Amino acid sequence: MQPLLQMRGISKAFPGVQALDDVSLEVGRGEVVALVGENGAGKSTLIKILSGCYRADAGTTVLDGQQLGHYSPRQAQDLGISVIYQEFNLAPTLSVAENVFVGREPRTRLGLVDFRQMHADAQVILDSLHLPLDSRRIVGSLSVAEQQMVEIAKAISFQAKIIVMDEPTAVLTEHETATLFQLVRRLCDQDVSVIYISHRLEEMFEVADRVVVLRDGRRVGSMPIAEATVAKVVHLMVGRELTEMFHKERIEWGEPVLEVRSLSRAAGKVRDVSLTVHAGEIVGMAGLVGAGRTDIAQAIFGVDRYDRGDIQVCGRPARIRSPLDAIRAGMGFVTEDRQAQGLFLVLAVRENMSSASLGRLSTADFVQFASERQLVASLIDQLRIRTPSQEQEVQYLSGGNQQKVILARWLALRPKVLLLDEPTRGIDVGAKAEIYALMGELARQGVGILMISSELPEILGMSDRVLVVRRGSIVAEFDRDEATQEAIMHRATGGQ
Repeated sequence: MQPLLQMRGISKAFPGVQALDDVSLEVGRGEVVALVGENGAGKSTLIKILSGCYRADAGTTVLDGQQLGHYSPRQAQDLGISVIYQEFNLAPTLSVAENVFVGREPRTRLGLVDFRQMHADAQVILDSLHLPLDSRRIVGSLSVAEQQMVEIAKAISFQAKIIVMDEPTAVLTEHETATLFQLVRRLCDQDVSVIYISHRLEEMFEVADRVVVLRDGRRVGSMPIAEATVAKVVHLMVGRELTEMFHKERIEWGEPVLEVRSLSRAAGKVRDVSLTVHAGEIVGMAGLVGAGRTDIAQAIFGVDRYDRGDIQVCGRPARIRSPLDAIRAGMGFVTEDRQAQGLFLVLAVRENMSSASLGRLSTADFVQFASERQLVASLIDQLRIRTPSQEQEVQYLSGGNQQKVILARWLALRPKVLLLDEPTRGIDVGAKAEIYALMGELARQGVGILMISSELPEILGMSDRVLVVRRGSIVAEFDRDEATQEAIMHRATGGQ
């Protein structure tokens, strides 16, 4: 049977970068193809060509037996190609039905919006997918998982033949992820094809029929999921064996570098939190989504003001009322959302890296640009950041390299304490290994690290101690040798 989608010999170059080089991709009817590769491998470029956002320099695209010429994103939707990005394209103040049919609302004979018909049509789509949603619900009141379902319903309303899902489980709970996988299977039963992009390789085995691997803009492998293993896929992705993902050595701890006592914030999820981090120690903070882990980190760093409690850094009381107070005390904070909270996307790599160090790089209020460039060059080399130059806008770097730029900003200050909130979210397996190696090196240098992560293998692999957070409080503490996934989840879900 002829594949539903055939992309043949696709190439695309940008100034100084060959993003895609002779890449081919085939997707059968009702098939789920996992598209994997490191950040910068070319996945996003390939999908943007498929969706009409970019034009390929070379190659052809055939959909349902029809060779496509140049087409726009709207024409792609009309052809049956839909892309669901990590950042949803929904209007939060409108209903589910209004979002599904936005710009295509059914009309009465008088030309007015036929709301009754629109809600009825939307409900038919929701019911056909077994989605437990009311078409009249306001989208802003829905959970992230429910909003994702609305995006899928919108795609089906365009009579989608192929749906691309980009990191669809990045912010979903385990239960919500299982629900999404059931929905993907129902789509396939209706002969809808899915291209599934995720850095969570274990998900391939739950949802995909086949896996296609890109590396450095080339297709380097394809195999049925029955023949795939994580080791095989990782080797294709990074071009080398990853014999050890977690570079964690046992290090003799020094004195406490961070001591928090009875920290509370009535307006947030911080309730009587006490913790200690020693020099050279990595303390993992685990818990369910919404448990309050980020709230605790933000209170410690002064993003949110706490109501009571005490903080000491390197044995000295620290009155933290703003991030500037925390920085002056010797702390750094890599936030959960690097694009919204951590980076100045339209500024250069140089400017992002040096932004917290301008006081040290200035004389008489003038930045010493030679010193700045020298510092940035050394950090780019140390962290092996892939960028054409220091002047490259950071928005054009891959996710892993963006994360390294944020880390570099704090390393320039030589912090005593580093707070890491989801340090490897949305980055590929090769970049993860490099981040872990860097964390290990910082610990050897005596930096104390408090790491928040939703990935239990990461918590178990990198932590010397594990703190479990539930409803804004620390409910359990485990040493490295006694921590297990079962024990952590038992306490995170309310067990004693």
